[in-house]
Amino acid sequence: MEKEWRRSMPLLSMNIVMQLTGLTARQIRYYEEHELVHPARTEGKQRMFSLDDIDVLLEIKDMLSTGVNIAGIKQIFEMKNNPAAKKEVRQVISDIQLRAIVKEEMQLAQRQQRASLRQGDLSRFYR
Repeated sequence: MEKEWRRSMPLLSMNIVMQLTGLTARQIRYYEEHELVHPARTEGKQRMFSLDDIDVLLEIKDMLSTGVNIAGIKQIFEMKNNPAAKKEVRQVISDIQLRAIVKEEMQLAQRQQRASLRQGDLSRFYR
């Protein structure tokens, strides 16, 4: 419990956080605007970050480098922080439903005269 408390203490200024994470001040403020990180404020309104905030910023940076956008990052964080959301995502679909979804997607792609996203994956099974 004490370790968690220490990690959540806001001790680090924006300049230190920028050096530790490799992010710019603008990027960090942007993530704060999108409520992905919640730094504390001093009486003079200076942002103070905790070690937990650093972890979140580094996680955001890693996700962005793998191609996840801000909306996706918000969903990931929401699922991590909300156990009920995890249950909703784990909806089980039957084989019949899955086939109907794939069939509908491929028909839509054919009507729009473009390749389906799954067509390349499925083509190795149907030659």
